[in-house]
Amino acid sequence: QVQLVESGGGEVQTGGSLILSCAASGNTLRIGDMGYYRQAPGKQRELAAAINRGGYARYGDSVKGRFTISRDNYKISLQMNNLKPEDTAVYYCNADSPSDNMNYWGEGTRVSVSS
Repeated sequence: QVQLVESGGGEVQTGGSLILSCAASGNTLRIGDMGYYRQAPGKQRELAAAINRGGYARYGDSVKGRFTISRDNYKISLQMNNLKPEDTAVYYCNADSPSDNMNYWGEGTRVSVSS
């Protein structure tokens, strides 16, 4: 099993910045990619950013150029700049385990951006 503990989030005005962090524990050797997905009210969960063990990052189209994900072993951070009201969502940390085809999720942290 893998446990994910999230920190960060909160409320900010348009144009502001926030940092989210997520640390994995447990069977961390199984972990491949880590990242953040987000879910806004009434919408499907979508990729914000993810990063593999080699440091290769990928981003959702709507956050490219504004969000930066980084990774140090089994801890990730998401730097979110120039935040917009449409970034308001619950952000979930995710880690996948390719060896046993498992996906692990954090409890979620809320980000609210006011105009």
